[in-house]
Amino acid sequence: MVAGMGWMGLKKINSTYINVSIKKQNLSFFEKGILMKRFSISTAKRGVGQQKNSFKTPLGKHIVRAKIGDTLPIFTVFSARRPTNEICTDESHLSEPQKDWILSRIIWLSGCEVGINRLGDVDTMQRYIYIHGTPYEKDLGHPASEGCIRMGNRDVIELFNLVSLGTSVFINEN
Repeated sequence: MVAGMGWMGLKKINSTYINVSIKKQNLSFFEKGILMKRFSISTAKRGVGQQKNSFKTPLGKHIVRAKIGDTLPIFTVFSARRPTNEICTDESHLSEPQKDWILSRIIWLSGCEVGINRLGDVDTMQRYIYIHGTPYEKDLGHPASEGCIRMGNRDVIELFNLVSLGTSVFINEN
């Protein structure tokens, strides 16, 4: 880290990063400090928070820890980060409306700030916080998830192809 700079200051020196705005319910992808894409998202319906089992979206600086689903078809269903060999249809997700479907791609996040979103009872990675596709695309733009960051399926595939392992992800309330 550059002396005297908080993690927000890192945005100015990192060439590729993601900014997630809880207030605006959008995800912005930057390359060389220039906004390249902005996507509508859905964060946690219970708000923001770091604690395990809170079902809240964690704040702070994160990185892309893993990318899962590279060559799989759109609407692939995942369970425990593994494809189930199912494709989500309107009928399947309407038959289980309470299920927190994870579709198309998984961008798994890991916190970078010890005691805030890394290690102990506040560890983003151990909470399995992802950016992933959802069948509830009509809810995008409003908090509705169980803690993860939901995106439209075509959008999450596009973002998946833009980011690399280690890409910085800043989740903030503004």
